[in-house]
Amino acid sequence: MRLGVLDIGSNTVNLLVADARTGVRPVTSTTFRQVLRLMRFLDSRGAINPDGVAALEEAATLAREAAEREGVEAFLTIATSALREATNGPETIARIEAITGVPLHVLDGPGEARYTFLAIRRWFGWSAGNILMLDIGGGSLEVAAGADELPDVALSVPLGAGRVTVEFLPEDPPQAAHIRRLRDHVREQLAPIRDALAGRPQPDHIVGSSKTIRSLARLAGTTQPGWAEEDRLILTRSALKSWIPRMAAMPAEARQQLPGITPERTFQIVGGAVVLHATMKALGVDELEVSPWALREGVLLRYLETVD
Repeated sequence: MRLGVLDIGSNTVNLLVADARTGVRPVTSTTFRQVLRLMRFLDSRGAINPDGVAALEEAATLAREAAEREGVEAFLTIATSALREATNGPETIARIEAITGVPLHVLDGPGEARYTFLAIRRWFGWSAGNILMLDIGGGSLEVAAGADELPDVALSVPLGAGRVTVEFLPEDPPQAAHIRRLRDHVREQLAPIRDALAGRPQPDHIVGSSKTIRSLARLAGTTQPGWAEEDRLILTRSALKSWIPRMAAMPAEARQQLPGITPERTFQIVGGAVVLHATMKALGVDELEVSPWALREGVLLRYLETVD
C-alpha cells in the first residue's frame, strides 16, 4: 500500500510518501517540503493572518498534487501546535480539508509525543529497553518515556524552536541577555517534566528526534557505526554547549554555511539549541542518540495497525 502522511507543523509542511504494509519496514518513495514558519504569520490575537492562511493553502495544494502524482492510496493529514493553538484554527482547518479532501487530524501535545515514541520504539526495537525521548518541533517540546510501545509518560510544553525564537530572540544575532532570559524560561517550563520523570528507572537509551535535533547533531555530534543503512548520530551536551555562543555570534544568513544547518533552520537553530541544552541539563542527560524516524513515521505505523 502506498501511503502519504502530510504533516502541517509550525515551521514546515512535510509530505512523506512510503510503501508500507503490516510487519514490513516502510520504504520511503518521496518527500515534499514547504517552509512556512507559521509563527511569523500570527497576529496580536493569536490568529494566522491572511498571508499565512494563503501560504498554508498553497502548500496543501502542492502536497496534494505530489501525492496524486505518486499514486497515494491513503492520504493522512495531521497538524500540530501552530494550528492547534491559532484562534482561527477551526476555519483554517476547514479550508485545508477542502483542498486535500480528507479530514485533518489535529494532534494534542501528548498525542504528538506518543506517535513519535512509537516510531522510535519500532526503529530501536524491543531490546532497547527503557527509552527517554526528546523531540523539538517548531512550536513545542515533547518528552516521552517508557519500555513499551505506549509510553508511561507523554508530555508537551510550549518550547518549540520557532516559538522561543519569536518570543525571546527577536534580534539577529541574538543578544546574550536574551539568551539568558530564554534559558531561565526553559528551566521554569520544564518543571512538570522533571516531576513526571522523577523516580523512574534509568533509561537504556536517550533518543532525540525532529529536524532541529538532527541538524544540531550533524553540526556538533559524532557518528558511530550502528544501523545497516546509516551511521548513528550521537550528540553530547558538552559539544552542544560549545556551539551555542558560536552560532549566536553569527547572523542567521551565515549559519547556513555550517554543517547540517539548512536554510529553513538558520533563524531558529540558536533557540532550538538553547532549549535542547537546557533540557538535557535539567534531565541529567549527557548524550543522546538521534532517531531517523519521528512523528510522520509513527502516524504511518499506527494507521497500518488500524487498517489491519
